[in-house]
This record gives sequence, C-alpha cells and structure tokens, in this order.
Amino acid sequence: MTDTATPGRALPHPEREQIRLESVLHALSDPMRLQIVRELAAREAELSCSQFELPVTKSTTTHHFRVLRESGVIRQVYRGTAKMNGLRRDDLDVLFPGLLDSLLAAAGLQAGRLGADG
Repeated sequence: MTDTATPGRALPHPEREQIRLESVLHALSDPMRLQIVRELAAREAELSCSQFELPVTKSTTTHHFRVLRESGVIRQVYRGTAKMNGLRRDDLDVLFPGLLDSLLAAAGLQAGRLGADG
C-alpha cells in the first residue's frame, strides 16, 4: 500500500507479531468475510468498501470489515472520504506460510462445487 492515508483518521490494526492464528481462522470462517478476502486476493489491489456487493446491510458489512481488520487479515486506511481495504498477504504469509493460499484455493473449489461465484 502507498503511504497516502488521510492524516488523523488512522484505524487500529494489530502489529504483525500480534496476529493470532485462531483470530484469522475465526475471521475467515464467515462466508461474507471469506468473500471479501477472495475478492481482495483476486484483484490484488486496495478496494473501497463501496466496491463490494454483499447481500447484507451496511452495518453488517461494516462489522465484517472490522472483524477482518482487528484479526489482522486486512488493513484499512482512509484516503480522502473512502475507506480503502487491502489484504495483509505479506504479514499472513510470513506468520502462517501457505495458509492463505490454501484457504483461498479451498474456497474456490467449494464455490465451484456448490455452483456459486463467492
């Protein structure tokens, strides 16, 4: 990510050393949160919250992003008025080698098996 975050609007994130496996697994156990992570991984870019089309209310969407951020799966920064989301792939790959790729591959296989795109 670039360092163009809006000053004074920083959101709390765990440091790499604070990220725990059980928190990551819990965050990714929800289908909506897994869908968010799959999209971030596929696009390999920061996306604003409004770029996700989730079949839940705005407050529920906000909750899902907060769980992902607080578990260390994503990083959120404000850029102007947009809250941008990026996958913390580097941190997760260092802490839990192969985990993210395995989970994303399994989620893709499951989506194909169930005839779903997410």
